Amino acid sequence: MASPGGTSSGSSLLQSSGSDQDLQAVAVAEQKKRQRMKSNRESARRSRIRKQKHLDDLTAEANQLRQENSRLLTSLFLTTQHHVAVEAENSVLSTRMLELTDRLQSLDEILLCFSGCTGRHQIHGASSPTLTSPSWLQQTTCFSIDS
Repeated sequence: MASPGGTSSGSSLLQSSGSDQDLQAVAVAEQKKRQRMKSNRESARRSRIRKQKHLDDLTAEANQLRQENSRLLTSLFLTTQHHVAVEAENSVLSTRMLELTDRLQSLDEILLCFSGCTGRHQIHGASSPTLTSPSWLQQTTCFSIDS
């Protein structure tokens, strides 16, 4: 004895359970979507933190390199000043050495004239040179004027 209400109630139960399954599937999909969105937000937050840390590291490295560059420029400036001063001193000393060498040569010539010339014209350099006397010393010419 089937009643039309019983048949339709069984059919509605099937529809209801299909509807429940659809709602449950939608709820699961919504839950997964919320979970995915939460995971994406967390991943984006971690990415921003990594990016900020990288930026901070680069900023610190740039500051360190600026300081090192400044220190090197100061060192270069001081070294250049020292180099210029040493070159100037070297130039002065070279000039002084040439002056003293010329003066010494003149004094050696005078000494040779006094020690080797005995009132007559004499040319030094005919004797054998020694290891200690420079070549210009052997070519010295001594003249004396007889009165």
